[in-house]
Amino acid sequence: MDIVVKGRKTEVPERFRKHVAEKLKLEKIQKLDGKVISLDVEVSKEPNPRQADRCDRVEITLRSRGPVIRAEAAASDPYAALDLAAEKLGARLRKQHDKRFSRRGARRIPAAEVADHVPDAATLDVNGTAAPRQEPEAVPTKKIGSLEVQGEGPLVVREKTHVAAPMTLDQALYEMELVGHDFYLFIDSETKEPSVVYRRHAYDYGVIHLRTDTMVTQAHSPEAGGALGG
Repeated sequence: MDIVVKGRKTEVPERFRKHVAEKLKLEKIQKLDGKVISLDVEVSKEPNPRQADRCDRVEITLRSRGPVIRAEAAASDPYAALDLAAEKLGARLRKQHDKRFSRRGARRIPAAEVADHVPDAATLDVNGTAAPRQEPEAVPTKKIGSLEVQGEGPLVVREKTHVAAPMTLDQALYEMELVGHDFYLFIDSETKEPSVVYRRHAYDYGVIHLRTDTMVTQAHSPEAGGALGG
């Protein structure tokens, strides 16, 4: 298997091709995934001068008999972008390898431990017959705001607030691939409403737009209630 290096609207110097071969060691990759079919490296350049700190973009695509693994990164030069993308690819390969290994190494559950692992499993007494099932005690429920919490909780809420400038759908897809997430929340520059792009299958993407329902907003506003009361 060879590494195919190509440029999109840019030339790839021979020095960079040699750096790719040194950075992406095929022996290490094949140890993590022995069914690799092809490994492609694509280099592109962003002409926008306002994005000079990430004008060079490197995308690595690894195809095997399993799922396609992609990693990409952008930096101020192609060598730094390649290093970042290679780190992402290695992390994803190790994660996929560990996932396959954990599935193969899954042990069988002894009969004595079935009740601990399987919900509502029948327990056996010393004679091997099913023991009477004990009904669990009722769990107290309390209301915190608009949420109902059973037992003592804990109720853990993680909240984050980000300041984001409106952007186009293409820019949101680019940002999502840049951070390596499966979804990306952004403000649509056309509608000025929050939207989400997400990865579906292979190279397919989806987008969800949120629109404010003016009828619902008016129905719940204090001014609307005051007008009806008057």
